[in-house]
Amino acid sequence: MNSIWAEKNLETIRTLMERSALYRRALAPIMFFAGVAGTLATAAGLIFHLNSPREFSGLWLGTAIIVVIAALLIARRQALKDEEGFWSPPTRRVAQALAPALAAGLIAGFLVAWLGDLTPFVWALFYGCALHSAGFFMSRGVRLFGWIYIGMAPCVLLLISIIRPVSLSPHWFMGFFFGALHLLYGGYLYFTEKGMKAE
Repeated sequence: MNSIWAEKNLETIRTLMERSALYRRALAPIMFFAGVAGTLATAAGLIFHLNSPREFSGLWLGTAIIVVIAALLIARRQALKDEEGFWSPPTRRVAQALAPALAAGLIAGFLVAWLGDLTPFVWALFYGCALHSAGFFMSRGVRLFGWIYIGMAPCVLLLISIIRPVSLSPHWFMGFFFGALHLLYGGYLYFTEKGMKAE
């Protein structure tokens, strides 16, 4: 094994472990922004009746792009405040962990968009996989948050297929998965971070 390669990997692992608290601190505003954006997109989809596969996918993919750009800007601001480089080896590792599941979710979302109301569940499932993967480089809570998506997406889909409720717009499910859950997790991070600072 190359000793320089091993030394670089050890340095990256050490940095990731040291920065997990910083990543956790940056997650609260990112989750709040994602939750607000998801809630607003839900409202827009319901109010303007954006129900065709093209309109639904356009709305939610546009929302996802806005959230990703905002998350990058928030993380960049945090990095500048802490006088750190933004695209550091630890940041690259987290991005590499997120990328496969997010890309698979994007592709699968396009494929099932034409099948009807399955898109929110496919996106939630792959998003949970992405969070779980990134959680290996961040705080344990991110992995657990990923498991919530991985567990809830099929369970909610199974539940609605069994009870067959009055036809609900898929915007409601997107609002739950990508609005409400983000707001709850952002609130959890915000209040537990305050408690950790007080100790």
